[in-house]
Amino acid sequence: MESNRKEYSVRAMTRMLSISKSSYYEYRRRQKGPMREPEARREKILLMIKEIYKTSKGRYGSPRITRKLNNSGLQVSKNTVARLMRSNQISVKTRHKRKYVRIKTIPDSADLVNRDFNPKMRDRIWGSDITYIKTQAGWKYLAVVMDFHSRKIISWRVTSNQDEGLIIGTIESAIQRRRPENTEPGNKITDSILIFHSDRGSQYKSSRLKMLLEEAGIRQSMGGKGSCYDNAVVESFFSTLKKELIYRERYRDIEELRESLFEYIEIFYNRQRIHSTLGYLTPNEFEKLNDNY
Repeated sequence: MESNRKEYSVRAMTRMLSISKSSYYEYRRRQKGPMREPEARREKILLMIKEIYKTSKGRYGSPRITRKLNNSGLQVSKNTVARLMRSNQISVKTRHKRKYVRIKTIPDSADLVNRDFNPKMRDRIWGSDITYIKTQAGWKYLAVVMDFHSRKIISWRVTSNQDEGLIIGTIESAIQRRRPENTEPGNKITDSILIFHSDRGSQYKSSRLKMLLEEAGIRQSMGGKGSCYDNAVVESFFSTLKKELIYRERYRDIEELRESLFEYIEIFYNRQRIHSTLGYLTPNEFEKLNDNY
């Protein structure tokens, strides 16, 4: 009963002074003199949490922050990190959750991936998809090509039109960047050849795209109609991109959007963002560790 009255008193006072409860308790702590060792350790952990959170631009939650702390030599549990984040109002905001329903169909194009999204080598399965992003100048369309082995975005393109040229340009860029050994005209299709996997959107059914893939020695694969699960890895990337970047920003035009996407994909996602699927390595680190390129 006494503790409830004390808590009510603290809330009333902080509301009147327009300060947070954490600021009040910080003031009280300083009045008590030097911190004891456990308290000093919590302060150190909290400072490091805030620094990692700031560096990731608020994109990391407690699991990734815990891993970063452990990697830096500070052994701390995920529960401790989560508790400190909650008590200091440090959280990752998420919005626009969607529910998907699998539609059973008989696809007229072969699905060569069959939801096996973890090839043992790079440049064995590339995945692709297109999403739309709102700007003050209208809707813009982003296409990406991802290497499923490392989850690295190897090429991307954003335009004002959602046509076949968008994905063709993105694939051409991917081929130029990676130059996989088996992408030569006339290559015989084998089990080890590069597979290009996507959904059944109209852009991926164009004759120009099919010709480009055939000339490059790349075999095309498509998931079932209306099934996001057959292309779940790229869908997951778009979900992460929108939660960590797009929903936090407002873009005037395509140039501003393109600059923001470059910073996120080329600098943060490929080089800095750790992935639980990759053993908490970045895509670039994973490729360097696992491939002799």
